[in-house]
Formats: sequence, structure tokens, C-alpha cells
Amino acid sequence: MSDATSPIKSVLSDYFDALYFCDTVLLQKVFHPKAIYATADETPLLYRTMSDYVPLVARRQSPASRGEERNDSVDEIQLAGENTAFARVRCSIGDKDFVDFLTLVRDQGTWKIMAKIFQIKVREEGAE
Repeated sequence: MSDATSPIKSVLSDYFDALYFCDTVLLQKVFHPKAIYATADETPLLYRTMSDYVPLVARRQSPASRGEERNDSVDEIQLAGENTAFARVRCSIGDKDFVDFLTLVRDQGTWKIMAKIFQIKVREEGAE
């Protein structure tokens, strides 16, 4: 019996790889072109389109190039039907830990992230 979430897990694995390696080709593969990126951790609320977000990732020094330990996980995946899903995931970049709420849609048979809403927690020096 196949797991209905397997294709979503594959997208999430690519998502983590894209962030860890700052791979914008892979990033554009996992995000829908009309996806949104937002957080309320900044004032005013931060909102970006993919055309705003992808160039920012391209300019970053990747966690991989800094030799950072990989720290990403999938907390949960919920299916809302055949073409809509939600994933709560975690990852760390530099001194920041992120909780990402990802809404995914299946468009023409392929799962894509349609919205990324995230929470940032800055780790204090020496904290694990």
C-alpha cells in the first residue's frame, strides 16, 4: 500500500536541500510560481512573492558552504483532500531556528508549496 504523503515528503526533502545549499533552481521547483512567503515576526509584517524571495536566497552564503550541521525535520503532514495539504516543518540556518507552516497544492499532478508562513527563534550563543 502506498503512502499518500510520499510525494509531499519528497517535495519537503527538496525544500530542505534548497535551503541548505541555497539552490534556487531546486527552490523554484518546490514552490508554486505564485506562492507567498510571510512572517509576522517582523514589523511591519513581512510578505514576499517568489520573484522577491528567490534572489534573496541566491545572494545568501549557504549553510552547506559554512559547514553547518543539517537540522531539519517534518513535524506533521495533513491532507485536506486530493490536491491540498499542510506541513509543519522545522529547520535551522545559522543562529536561527525556523518553524515553517507550508500549504501545498497539487497542480497538474505535481505537489508545490503555495504558501510559507514562518516563525523565527534566534538561538542565544552557547544554547543548543
